[in-house]
Amino acid sequence: MEKNNTAYFDDVEKCADEIIEKVGKKIVLGMPLGLGKPNELVNAIYKRAKRDSGIDLTLLTALSLEKPVWKSELERRYLEPFVERVFGDYADLEYVMDLRNKKLSPNVTLKELFIKPGSYIGVSHAQQNYISSNYTHIARDAVINGLNVSAQTIAKRTVEGETFYSLSCNPDTAMDAAIMLRNEAKNGRKSLIIGQVNENLPFMYGDAEVSADNFDMIIDNQEYYTQLFGAPKMSMGNADYMIGLNASTLIKDGGTLQIGIGSLGDGIVYGLKMRQENNDMYSRLLAESRILGRYGELIDEVGGTETFKEGLLGSTEMLVDGYLELIKSGVVKRKTYNSEPIQKLINEKKISEKVTSKTLESLIEEKAIQPKLSEKDFSFLQEYGIFKDSLTFRDGVIQSVSTEIPADLSDSTNLQQIMDNCLGDKLKKPIIIHAAFFLGPNAFYDALKNMTEAERKMIHMTSVLNVNQLYGNQWASYDLKMLQRKNGRFANACLMCTLSGAVVSDGLENGQVVSGVGGQYNFVSMAHALPDGRSILMCRSTRSKGADVSSNIVWNYGHCTIPRHLRDIIVTEYGIANLRGLSDQDVIIALVKIADSRFQEELIQKAKNAGKLAANYRLPDLFKNNTPRRITDDLAPYKEKGLFVQYPFGTDLTNEELIIGKALNELKGMMSDSLGTKAAKLGKAMTILSVPKAAKPYLQRLKLDNPSSARDIMMQKMVIYALTTGGYIS
Repeated sequence: MEKNNTAYFDDVEKCADEIIEKVGKKIVLGMPLGLGKPNELVNAIYKRAKRDSGIDLTLLTALSLEKPVWKSELERRYLEPFVERVFGDYADLEYVMDLRNKKLSPNVTLKELFIKPGSYIGVSHAQQNYISSNYTHIARDAVINGLNVSAQTIAKRTVEGETFYSLSCNPDTAMDAAIMLRNEAKNGRKSLIIGQVNENLPFMYGDAEVSADNFDMIIDNQEYYTQLFGAPKMSMGNADYMIGLNASTLIKDGGTLQIGIGSLGDGIVYGLKMRQENNDMYSRLLAESRILGRYGELIDEVGGTETFKEGLLGSTEMLVDGYLELIKSGVVKRKTYNSEPIQKLINEKKISEKVTSKTLESLIEEKAIQPKLSEKDFSFLQEYGIFKDSLTFRDGVIQSVSTEIPADLSDSTNLQQIMDNCLGDKLKKPIIIHAAFFLGPNAFYDALKNMTEAERKMIHMTSVLNVNQLYGNQWASYDLKMLQRKNGRFANACLMCTLSGAVVSDGLENGQVVSGVGGQYNFVSMAHALPDGRSILMCRSTRSKGADVSSNIVWNYGHCTIPRHLRDIIVTEYGIANLRGLSDQDVIIALVKIADSRFQEELIQKAKNAGKLAANYRLPDLFKNNTPRRITDDLAPYKEKGLFVQYPFGTDLTNEELIIGKALNELKGMMSDSLGTKAAKLGKAMTILSVPKAAKPYLQRLKLDNPSSARDIMMQKMVIYALTTGGYIS
């Protein structure tokens, strides 16, 4: 049926028919990053292409989500029940499954602009068709690649018979792509914009709230209201916590915070919560771990250790569940407004959230309104709660039920009457988070849905062109962004850092793509553009493969994500390197000080050999104990008090699954040992004759409590061996 020129469907197959009818058999299908893909529609189109070789299908997207997969029978026994429980009826993307099995149809090309970190190493199709693009350029580059169908999952709500839609989890690029496609249509380009309703999505506000006429087609059928992709929480280790603790000291009260998904982002959240909720213990740990002693001056200049009085604004490409933790703990609470004069006056502390006569007087002084109010002035004052909703304006007169007041504020009598009768209680339309997309665990989606409408409206979902850059556009002006994002701290994770200060985040020197630049360059650039902004790039000091340990602070590397001329702050578990404005030699010294001590002398020698470090330089003793043991010792007393646990913000795993997961990981590590060592361990496992009582819950979970074959008996013995040697049972 047709309504407002939007076609409505209850069947993805019929929608697929219409797409081919409208745009032809050369389809360039654009889908949002992450959660917002309309999986059922995508699968319908993909199946058509598999059946019909005459269809030329290009899939343009980023971060194609896939449920955990297993590579062995033991992994299957562990993962399959978990996947069924956590992912429910989530619809798998069939193109991802075919890509994994090397069965992607030859008339289908998958082009991704960001991929799940490490998931496509060695996958030729994915590596060859990856597009390297800043997040802010994705919509543009999709159009360059011939985008003619833009489709995503949307939320819906109906109020008094009227239906509203929301781009919910993904207003990030879709809105801008739609604008470009509408403009291209004027030149004869055929294109379609499609929304597929899933009422499991939280209905989000801000720029994400749209009307039906934003879409050419809307698919709505309860059959497609499937479970959202619940990204499992990552476990946290000592390095994650110490990186987060260091970084948390760099966040200034009254400022702005960007964080991302993963254990390093969670580390900052944990550090900030501890700073807010348990400040005495937080301060003690900072002192005992020598963070204050080493970086006190920098912390005083850039951040702080006190509790948050004014609070932070979240300005982030990704709304992660950690922000909800920070809202609950009173860290993220700084209210901002999408009005330049109001925000300017708030920043200058001339007005506050509470509406008083000073609010009106200050707006007149700021020339935000004229002393003789126009209808536009009146609407502005009412929109932001400065005037009561019950008032009306007609022919220069403010009207209420009981009185009429001339809207001439230059007259003292009128002004006093307005002050007495017209002012609201507090400013309306506050925003505490700007974000462009979200993805997280199921509990996160539930928390968003369970928020009141007023609470959700304080999370302003918008275009990535708004949150990831300062340039003015239809979403917000340059001046407004500058006012809102004061003391911006943009925290992101990286893989490696060279001694020149260049950062590696998205690829390897052999050309293989690990993930993608995403918005990292955008945020680093913005941190340098803001007068009080700082970029904080977080890097674990080492990485391990089996028994081999390598430094992530390296002399040089054949790939670069953030060039050295944009170097700013680097944080490892061993400390903070403030690189902004330093000479090359001082950058080298600062980075060596936060490297793992097993690699410091080697790094120093390489720098000296290259003539970049004075021959007589010696590393101070204060920085020579950068070891995992020191970190373990620093955190041990606090772990005894119940802090710094493996999953501080919850997990979908059961207690048994947590233990089994650790044991299986250790078992996997054993299998990477030398042949002789592996054989010896296997031999020990095979000597196990009886099942310890403590092992039974874990064996029951894996359905190995009553093995019925030689293979099952062997797996049972291996699991018991892993549980025993790992110290999980005795």
